[in-house]
Amino acid sequence: MSKSKYKILLVDDEPDILEFLKYNFEKENYEVSTAKNGLKALEKAKKNVPDLILLDVMMPNLDGVEVCRLLREMPQFSDTIIVFLTARSEDYSEIAGFDVGADDYVTKPIRPRALLARIKSLLKRKKKEKEVKGNFQVGAIVIDVDRRLVLYADEEIVFPKKEFELLLLLVSRPGKVFSREEIFNEIWGNDVVVGERTIDVHIRKIRRKLGDDSIKTNKGFGYSFVVK
Repeated sequence: MSKSKYKILLVDDEPDILEFLKYNFEKENYEVSTAKNGLKALEKAKKNVPDLILLDVMMPNLDGVEVCRLLREMPQFSDTIIVFLTARSEDYSEIAGFDVGADDYVTKPIRPRALLARIKSLLKRKKKEKEVKGNFQVGAIVIDVDRRLVLYADEEIVFPKKEFELLLLLVSRPGKVFSREEIFNEIWGNDVVVGERTIDVHIRKIRRKLGDDSIKTNKGFGYSFVVK
């Protein structure tokens, strides 16, 4: 059976979990590498440039949040899917992960079939995104899809992966009110479960960069992009 074209980096300081995850991912023909701490994770990531990183939050040397932040500062990891793996379920931990550019969040104990289904969905979305080309311009905002750049009033603004995707979705149809369900399905996939506050966190961060009046809230339904 041939190897999958997708490269996965698994990062956890517990050897049993790494072995368990590696076994299940290799059964699905992913090309798997592993790291036992944050520093090793950065080293392996730079060497292999994986398509997806499953990253434990609580680790020695560098925790997962800091590793994610450092990776997102490097251009070669702008498209890499980063999924946090943690035993903690507090809201602040989830929000911290999304703040530094995480794509998804998985809590332990791990259910292999559910995790693999989520990973497949994220990789499928990544493949679909690569097929989107061209630029969008609405008012003072220009989005270069190919280079993942956002210009606002001729100034370049940095948007992490999910913020970029959410902004692109809203800008693609200015004035249309996207329901929360539509946003979840388009950005995270309908078989990916994320926290209830996930959309709100991302919308708040976009507003900080583009102004509070850039996105309108339709109470009880969803959001729309406002042309200035």
